[in-house]
Amino acid sequence: MIIGLSVVLDLLIWLYPESILRKALGLAFVLFFPGYVFITALFPERKELDNLERLALSFGLSIAIVPLIGLALNYTPWGIRLIPILVSLTVFNLIFAVVAIYRRENAIEPWIPWTTVEKIKEELEWEESSKLDKALTVILIIAIITSIGTLAYVITHPKPGEAFTEFYILGPEGKAADYPTDLFAGENGTVIIGIVNHEHRNVTYYVQVWLVNLTWDNTTNTTVIHEMYPMPGWFNVTLPNVPVNIEGNWTPQFETNYTFSIDKPGRWQVWFLLFKGTQPELPPAPPDGNYAETDAKNLIIEAINGTIQSLKLNVNVRP
Repeated sequence: MIIGLSVVLDLLIWLYPESILRKALGLAFVLFFPGYVFITALFPERKELDNLERLALSFGLSIAIVPLIGLALNYTPWGIRLIPILVSLTVFNLIFAVVAIYRRENAIEPWIPWTTVEKIKEELEWEESSKLDKALTVILIIAIITSIGTLAYVITHPKPGEAFTEFYILGPEGKAADYPTDLFAGENGTVIIGIVNHEHRNVTYYVQVWLVNLTWDNTTNTTVIHEMYPMPGWFNVTLPNVPVNIEGNWTPQFETNYTFSIDKPGRWQVWFLLFKGTQPELPPAPPDGNYAETDAKNLIIEAINGTIQSLKLNVNVRP
């Protein structure tokens, strides 16, 4: 039966990965099957262990065996992923189930997984127990059943994962390399801006791009912004939620090319600021376009402090 149910679970994961049956069977597959076949292979005789001991050891050993298999997988090229874990546990169940079948067939008085209410009472020494012992036994059984039910509910109704947004820039070839960090004045540089929504809801993103010249004041331990200019090409995009996929290859959700040029020589920073839902209002544009003396400079300060999700590109502009 263990062999058959393990194969059924493999098929369910392949054909119906979101089914309730898969979750219920997967719970037993992890928390009961490995310990059960292991105990049966070690102790095939009826006299060696009673039913309650076998039941308790099946759960306890499963909780010990599965992490050990995961630890071993961690040091292999396959890692701790769904398919390697599924295959490893299926093979483990298959091997020890076959061993258990062989040893039980050759046992003098083989243990058969069947019991009655009278047998359970006998194992619990129910008739000889005091009222207090009986009450404690009933409470313990209720606690065990409640714990198993709670565990099953938590596994079958997982809480949503952490909400976050992936925000990144790549070089013009789509790699985290070859960024346009050394340009001549007026020369175009291109990066790829990418956004992936894992916020569990639809989100409208606003991207601002600023050209900033700043220094660090060692005397006051503060950032001094000397120049701050808005760069063209600000945009917004609405993206649906994308579940985090830890099994397959990473795929982008939204990417766009952004081309810029800087006319003034010097060392500059190009800041990409990301806002969710709304973006802050800017003060009126100064006559020379330099926002460094306005409240807009707080956006860069907050980006430096990590309050605003942002990316920065250091660019050296030659004359």
